[in-house]
Amino acid sequence: TVTERVNPTGCHLFLQLWHCGRASHSDFHNGELPVSASAVKLDGDQIHTPLGKKDYEVPRPLTFSDIKATVNDFRTAALNAKKAGFSGVEVHSANGYLLNQFLALRTNRRTDDWGGDFANRMRLPVEVVRRVREAVGPDFIVVYRLSMIDLVPDGQTWDEVVRLAKAVEAAGATILNTGIGW
Repeated sequence: TVTERVNPTGCHLFLQLWHCGRASHSDFHNGELPVSASAVKLDGDQIHTPLGKKDYEVPRPLTFSDIKATVNDFRTAALNAKKAGFSGVEVHSANGYLLNQFLALRTNRRTDDWGGDFANRMRLPVEVVRRVREAVGPDFIVVYRLSMIDLVPDGQTWDEVVRLAKAVEAAGATILNTGIGW
């Protein structure tokens, strides 16, 4: 495997874990709509699919059950990365992908425990980091990628970004990796 070839050299490999959420298309999911925090269509260019160029679709909001399954999927993927010999994982929560879609008012219009005030909107990414850390133990590196600024209307505020960084560190992130923009 790649890890068996790289690890003896003293280098470290990290596996990035991400879910694109609404930035996907039903052509990639057996006809099922992409998912997001809320039914807010990606307003951008078209996507190139195996069937040609198409507009982005209005995503299906994740249900409570879907959210729990998504958290478990991140956890399982991290555990699999550890078993495969990776030095760590990066939980990608930037650039407008699914976890970032829960953080921003632009894409999270929920009124339940996963939306509304920032404490609720950051629950999913914090829970993902917490569950990943529980699964992989204290000696496995967990990187958390966050957007320092979303560069879109109704994106996260600076105070929210700082609050999120502190929350994911407390949940078990070893390193913060920053990006900008959607």
